[in-house]
Amino acid sequence: MSDKRNLCLSGKGLTKVFGLGRHKTVAVDHVNFDFYEGEVISIVGESGSGKTTLAKMLLGLISQTEGDIYFQGQKRDISSHRKKKAYWKQIQAIFQDPFASYNIFQKIDSVLLDCIRMRGGGRLPYEQKREMMAEACSFVNLKFEELTNKYPFELSGGQQQRLMIARIFLLKPKILLADEPTSMIDACSRATILDMLMQLRDEVGMTPIFITHDIGLAYYVSDTVYIMEKGRFVESGSADDVILRP
Repeated sequence: MSDKRNLCLSGKGLTKVFGLGRHKTVAVDHVNFDFYEGEVISIVGESGSGKTTLAKMLLGLISQTEGDIYFQGQKRDISSHRKKKAYWKQIQAIFQDPFASYNIFQKIDSVLLDCIRMRGGGRLPYEQKREMMAEACSFVNLKFEELTNKYPFELSGGQQQRLMIARIFLLKPKILLADEPTSMIDACSRATILDMLMQLRDEVGMTPIFITHDIGLAYYVSDTVYIMEKGRFVESGSADDVILRP
């Protein structure tokens, strides 16, 4: 029986090597995967396992040494700036350190307006843009009127991460890569952030991919789990099969 789910992202023989000769490091070693639309995926591994390098290749931030990436069934082509921008409309990321994700000279209004422009709303009346920004902030339990003219660094770590989710709410990507999104915030904020990400998945129909060292988090959120060691996937399957029945 054929699988009728739609593929959103695939990798065939994906490899990343840093350095040359005796000094080379194989960070990702011929991995294969098929990620399907709507499922929640976790890539789990210790520091140095290659999971963040893999995430950067999927985002198009670094190029692969070997292998191919397929997006929605087609071989990915990000060979020009225009094509890369089009790809980035469909795949976005939330990183471990929210502070490092922001331009310290850019106010919150401008951060959110950039998202509206990226989705083609640059010519909308400002009042409509303001309503969209307020809705995005409300989704993550922030009040837009309290953020106007503030900078992201004036917010707490948990608030900064919620602002990142507000960005995703406006951008509505097909895929969200969440690289250790809760590791630098307190336990209470952690549960809130995870719940918001899962709600966002339902709201905009995106596919979340969590990059994490936390097997408990992976079990809590995931449909499918990949275990990564020394640049390779050593196990994959449903969360129950991989974590409870390894």
